Amino acid sequence: MSRPSLFSDLSLSHLTAGFVAVLVGFSSSVVIILQAAEAAGATPTEVSSWIWALGIGMGITSGGLSLYFREPVLTAWSTPGAALLATGLTGYSLAEATGAFIFAAILTVIAGWTGWFERILKHLPQSLAAAMLAGILFQFGLDAFAALQGDFLLVALMLVTYVVGRQVLPRYAILLVLAVGMLIAGWQGQLHWDGLSLSLATPQWTTPDFSLSVLISVGIPLFIVTMTSQNVPGLAVLRANGYQTPLSPVLTATGLVTLVLAPFGGFAYNLAAITAAICMGEEAGEKRSARYLAAVSAGVVYAIVGLFGATVVALFAAFPQAFVVALAGLALLGTIGNSLHAALDDPGDREAALITFLVTASGLTLWGIGAAFWGLVVGVLVRLSLQLSKK
Repeated sequence: MSRPSLFSDLSLSHLTAGFVAVLVGFSSSVVIILQAAEAAGATPTEVSSWIWALGIGMGITSGGLSLYFREPVLTAWSTPGAALLATGLTGYSLAEATGAFIFAAILTVIAGWTGWFERILKHLPQSLAAAMLAGILFQFGLDAFAALQGDFLLVALMLVTYVVGRQVLPRYAILLVLAVGMLIAGWQGQLHWDGLSLSLATPQWTTPDFSLSVLISVGIPLFIVTMTSQNVPGLAVLRANGYQTPLSPVLTATGLVTLVLAPFGGFAYNLAAITAAICMGEEAGEKRSARYLAAVSAGVVYAIVGLFGATVVALFAAFPQAFVVALAGLALLGTIGNSLHAALDDPGDREAALITFLVTASGLTLWGIGAAFWGLVVGVLVRLSLQLSKK
């Protein structure tokens, strides 16, 4: 069976979903990236290089993997990893930090090449994976409505547009929300373009310094946090949406790209979770088999973002926070609903799934490992205990 033509399937909904995914991803966590780079003592030029490396790396992996598997495989930087770096790199040099990035990348390649991480995940019940996904996205849904308190007119009109759009033009509902939100924000004078100038980023090479203490205190935690708090939820998003992309080749690819771009600031690439969901729902295209084009579109935008580095960061910062929060929450409403339905559909797993959802949604962090991992751990333990009690 021949594969469909790329350009014949490409639609406006794919482009919109890809743009929204990048907008949400950058606007929600780029500040953490800047803090992580600054904690390592990076100069403004080196910070711009980090954005270049991250954008190019995510563009290559998102576009390449999505085209190869013909499924929406969206990658991202490790946000929990960046948060770890923002606090853990203080007192270390940028060269030592780069050595830790490369070490974590080698561990990722090993995990992907051997397949041991994917074999472990095959035993994960689908209901618990869906519950974890719902827990990850839940706060975004809440934040969309909480934003009404900060900017009622803007968010309320975006919400009305979404409800009407879902009834009239469901595939383009988020595009309509994006357009209306920008118009209202512009009318209110909330789009801040001051100080914005167009300039290309200049990649800056940092020769790595492999310090044993830094490898242990930064490299290993970076690997663990990225795998448990990013790749596990990212795989859950794929599975919850019916995609069976094998994890091991993805881990190998993201690890290899990290090895190449780490000296320029590409500290970690992994499966996206929250932004990936935007590229997998009905809003990302009517034909489910063609939704990979939304992730490809996101990859192109990622690469453009990387090329222009700090300029594009300032561009994303021009949007008001209420706009970004509302856009993200509304774009994810369908995925949240579908995930909750899948999580609670099986009566036998309902209690364990509910606990998984609540622990994940709580935002719990223990020993630097995020709530998504602990939600799964607690959910699996509860499920096993309930199964044993019935025997």
